Amino acid sequence: MIFLRWVAIVGQLTAILVGQYVYGLQLELGLCYFAVGLSVIGNLVAAFVFPENKRLSERENLSMVMFDLLQLGFLLFLSGGLHNPFALLLLGPVTVSAAVLTTRSTLLAGGTAIAMVTLLSKFHLSLKTDQGFILRVPDVFLFGNWIALVIAIVFIGAYSRRITSEMHSMSDALTATQMALSREQKLTDLGGVVAAAAHELGTPLATIKLASSELMDELEDREDLRADAALIREQADRCRDILRDMGQAGKDDLHLRQAPLMTVISEAAEPHAHRGKAVHFSHDPLAGVEMSQPAILRKPEIIHGLRNLVQNAVDFASKNVWVEGHWTADTISIRIVDDGTGFPPHLIGRIGDPFVGRRKTPSEGQDRPGYEGMGLGLFIAKTLLERSGAELSFANGSDPYMSAPDAAKHTGAIVEVKWPRDTIDARHGSNAIPLGENQRFLG
Repeated sequence: MIFLRWVAIVGQLTAILVGQYVYGLQLELGLCYFAVGLSVIGNLVAAFVFPENKRLSERENLSMVMFDLLQLGFLLFLSGGLHNPFALLLLGPVTVSAAVLTTRSTLLAGGTAIAMVTLLSKFHLSLKTDQGFILRVPDVFLFGNWIALVIAIVFIGAYSRRITSEMHSMSDALTATQMALSREQKLTDLGGVVAAAAHELGTPLATIKLASSELMDELEDREDLRADAALIREQADRCRDILRDMGQAGKDDLHLRQAPLMTVISEAAEPHAHRGKAVHFSHDPLAGVEMSQPAILRKPEIIHGLRNLVQNAVDFASKNVWVEGHWTADTISIRIVDDGTGFPPHLIGRIGDPFVGRRKTPSEGQDRPGYEGMGLGLFIAKTLLERSGAELSFANGSDPYMSAPDAAKHTGAIVEVKWPRDTIDARHGSNAIPLGENQRFLG
């Protein structure tokens, strides 16, 4: 703000000096320099009083914008009002307000600017040359300037405000997406950590078991101590069994990085499989394709993205959700269908944008008690799945306004996620994960 004001001060002084010495305009130089001097004093005070990393509050920012607006309006009053072509600069503070301040502050700044434009069209000091000629535009052009400035203030202010709101929404949504992916990555990493722990703790547990067995042999005549040694051996076996259940394959198990298609789908849908709606799974290859189910990369973004799509389907379904896996020689696709009312037709083109939803009405709250979303979940799902190479499409199975008795199953919202097969196939192509040799277990 300080830098912008210094630029404005230099521009104002240049305009005054050029107008006086080049074009010979008769200006109220004392008042003009007084107005510019106020800006200089304000900037010097701000530069010396506040540290460079000072973040202004909403009220402080609005005060600076209003000061600049009023100072510029006073200079225009002294130099011809709307007859002065520099009246266009009144758009500057309004645009800054729309970009950095709240809607309320922007409306206040815009309203002040429109009031000043209206007053300056009627009340101002005339611009005169050194010969005494008054510089003014015809009344019809004066009216045109007024209309143009009012429209520009409203349009540019609204446009800047809308763009800024969209940027903030997108930034918040991307932050939420990164948090969701980070959480899913931590869960995936946790599985590897557990497997590694099971692998590493195997040796000390085996040592404890061996030592306790030797103690049992040596303490045959001490029944009380032999019972304690037997308990140690029993608990060591229990720890081994627990670790085996948590992570059987060890830290180098490449199976953790891949899984059959329907296994990944089931893992993604599992948190929403018991929320009062029936989730049906099916899979089949399309015509002319081998019957074996493909194994795909078990990426966190795929699991979390599919989980959000299933959650959205469960939220809006009446009773059933169908999750279908299909594959061809070139593609792998997943279809998620519900028997709800489908996507609102006017929003289908914007599905996947953040915050396109709205608050629930009381009747909608009763129909969908578990739904609290505003479109962010679909945005996260779309972003994460596209990051994995997928292409998403959204559609309705039928007219969403069809009466309930006329609507058959599979007629609600339909989401299809499709990948090129070589993008996520874990056994063929560039992403194929070698399984490695089986490790020999020593008894």
